[in-house]
Amino acid sequence: MIDLHPKNLCFMVRYYLLLHFVILIWGFTSILGKAMSIPAVELVFYRTFIAIIVLAGVVWWRKEKIAIDRTAMLSMVLVGMMVGAHWILFFASAQISTVSVCLAGISTSTLWTSILEPLFMRRRVRFFEIFLGMLIILGLYLIFLFEFNHVWGLVLSILSALLASIFTILNVRLVRHHPPYTISFFQMIGAFIFTVLFLPIYAPTLAQNQTLQLVPTAQDWVLLIILATVCTVYAYSIAVSLMKRITPFAMNLSVNMEPIYGILMAALIYNEHEQMTSGFYAGTAIILVSVLIYPLLQHWENRK
Repeated sequence: MIDLHPKNLCFMVRYYLLLHFVILIWGFTSILGKAMSIPAVELVFYRTFIAIIVLAGVVWWRKEKIAIDRTAMLSMVLVGMMVGAHWILFFASAQISTVSVCLAGISTSTLWTSILEPLFMRRRVRFFEIFLGMLIILGLYLIFLFEFNHVWGLVLSILSALLASIFTILNVRLVRHHPPYTISFFQMIGAFIFTVLFLPIYAPTLAQNQTLQLVPTAQDWVLLIILATVCTVYAYSIAVSLMKRITPFAMNLSVNMEPIYGILMAALIYNEHEQMTSGFYAGTAIILVSVLIYPLLQHWENRK
């Protein structure tokens, strides 16, 4: 729990700035994905495979403890499988519906966390967190203003949000006892295992032309390496380490800035300014206010 006492203010600002830098990197993943020729699930396959190799080198170089007990290792791998399922559900939602529907469903992760975190952490429900979670959903609805005619896409994205909420809460416990890069290493193994197990189901049902596209182009390889090293190894590991200082709710609340950062970067790179309607600015304002007032509401609640 982060205290707003003046002596801790600098640390709090530092942690939140670093968190938003990580979220900015995650927002860049949509730009990288748009520039690649391989479909989403094949992308996750290579993303996790390259991340495992890079993380193995990082863990060895940092001399982090890799020989951990089997229970902890199994826990990390299982959480990693949730991460893999989260990514696949997210991409599948975008494929069968629209990006807007997908992101709107993902925004429910804040609401899920406001309900689930008290159960996992054995504390009482904070109703202002539930209110902020609903406010985030309203903000993203105003940004995208989608029609409710993509039921299955919305269901998949809500399930993806539920998994994101659960593995974020579980990582808070893991990071108390294990180094962040070690956690990331075993979780990427879990995400890779889940993706490999999912491929036989994916190929005959959701894959383009019922065939896997596992041959990236030269440009894909460059972008995959950037995606795996910067957006996965670095950003994911830093996010895990920040869980020592930032609550799961605050983490998922701030992550709602990801689509906004992604849209802004797309506007700069692809010159898509014309897509920014008044709803975008209204929704962005609501999300920004929700993210900014959370530490103040948390401090007020603690003082009560």
